[in-house]
Amino acid sequence: MKLKISNLSKSYDDKEVLKDINFTFEKGKIYGLLGRNGAGKTTFFNALNEDIEIERGKFILEESKNRKLTNQDIGYVTATPIVPEFLTAREFLQFYLEINKNRIKNLKNLDYYFDLVKIAKKDQDILLKEYSHGMKNKIQMLVNIIINPKIILLDEPLTALDIVAQEEIKKMFQALKDNHIIIFSTHILELAIDLCDEIVVLNNKNLELISKENLNTKKYKDKIIAALKEDSDA
Repeated sequence: MKLKISNLSKSYDDKEVLKDINFTFEKGKIYGLLGRNGAGKTTFFNALNEDIEIERGKFILEESKNRKLTNQDIGYVTATPIVPEFLTAREFLQFYLEINKNRIKNLKNLDYYFDLVKIAKKDQDILLKEYSHGMKNKIQMLVNIIINPKIILLDEPLTALDIVAQEEIKKMFQALKDNHIIIFSTHILELAIDLCDEIVVLNNKNLELISKENLNTKKYKDKIIAALKEDSDA
């Protein structure tokens, strides 16, 4: 499975953010999307998820039969988690499973899903408004994973998690990648190198794949930083 992006362009008033992006993402890989603040990473995700209008561009899902990408194909974990704070985690998850039962394959019980993201029993019946940012992000990740989308977009998902929780979630996404296309946006270079199979820089309004030569060496990091600096100097 591949996601092929053709001629994606997006502007806000007279400011061009994305320009004629042509790129192909492949199943079985976690892509680290790097870019300076304001480079357009969230705009790129919102365009894929049909949350914003674009000037031009096509998104094609290449499988046994090619077709247009829809937001039903996408699980999107936003940087600021949006959850119904008036419900407990258990109430919300039960409601979510009920309304999506026709979309969920191999439906499991609630305990299975809570264990998946390591939410302790003592926290399962607490109102979501009492959850920390990181805990809300876990819930948001969980509901996006449950429906088993073909593409998972992760917008700074680990920033608010402690080190132990980060390692747990990283292992979970490593286990998921074989059957998905995962695009992981972050501003933390070391995290991207540690977790991701490919590094993609949003540079000068376009996507640039950074060769994996000398992965995890200073030379490799310098190449990424140079690409990011080029964008700020443009």
